[in-house]
Amino acid sequence: MVRGGSVSLLMVMLWPMSIISAQPISTQSLPPSVQALVLHEVEMQTLGGRQFWSDLQFFGEYRIQRNVFTGHYRLLDGRDWRHQWGTLEECQAKLTQIREKKKLPAMSGRAVILLHGILRSNKSMHVLAQALRDEGYTVFPFEYPSTQVSIPDAAESLDSVIQHLDGIEELHLVGHSMGGLVIRAYFAEHHDPRIRRVVMLGTPNQGAELADRLQPVLLARVLSGPGGRQLVTEGFVKELPVPPVEFAVIAGARGNDSGWNPLIPGDDDGTVTVASTRLIGAADFATVPALHHGLTSLPSAVEQVSHFLATGRLRAEGERQPILPAE
Repeated sequence: MVRGGSVSLLMVMLWPMSIISAQPISTQSLPPSVQALVLHEVEMQTLGGRQFWSDLQFFGEYRIQRNVFTGHYRLLDGRDWRHQWGTLEECQAKLTQIREKKKLPAMSGRAVILLHGILRSNKSMHVLAQALRDEGYTVFPFEYPSTQVSIPDAAESLDSVIQHLDGIEELHLVGHSMGGLVIRAYFAEHHDPRIRRVVMLGTPNQGAELADRLQPVLLARVLSGPGGRQLVTEGFVKELPVPPVEFAVIAGARGNDSGWNPLIPGDDDGTVTVASTRLIGAADFATVPALHHGLTSLPSAVEQVSHFLATGRLRAEGERQPILPAE
């Protein structure tokens, strides 16, 4: 096990070679002494860099990710310790070795994929993830570099994850903010019959008025990346399909006509207006007293997500509140 930063230093030295060649570097092409360092002493704690990696494959707590800049891959466990670095094939082979060594059973049963919002990471979904695990779901907290890729590119990574969930029999998707738009973009090109229900929390389904206001600001455009620039109210978001499965929408709200943010109209969660979250075709809709980033940890919102995935209703009491076309 590596206790220092020798492998990290080696990775930094090799990244320029990968960029120039536009191909991930295979460890098989390295000198034997370097192969030994990379392959045999590879297990080490990662330093983060969550805006640089996309998940492509899960098996239980293990995940294979691709670096958005260099194109190389890594295999992480649930603690974010890295077990392999190199090509996709090398990471997949290492995962097979781990499965055989630990005698890990095949995946099965019900699962939920969680998608975080822009400028966030899968760690922002940990409260919701634990609650769903407690309900018996296998939870896959999907990581994607929200400030570095477009929404359709993130959706392609999501498709890769779904395709590799061998053995999973029933699948649900839950997206916070931009994560909900990634789900909709997925359905523009793909569909898996195992997907049963979708929940979107604070997703700007009609585009984000705040993004409109920030669009002229160069720094905001740079920081939000290609995906953030797609959040405006005209254009891309309006063209996304409605999920072809049963879905619900949960919006954060202050409960009055002015909301939390004076820069955007009507009630809001400080970032996204309640009106923007609405999407015709939703089987159920609810507002909760939460700011945007608190939606994934607010107990009432977490309970509603769990209840909808199980029953198709956000609330145990009362009628569903579907979003219907205006008469």
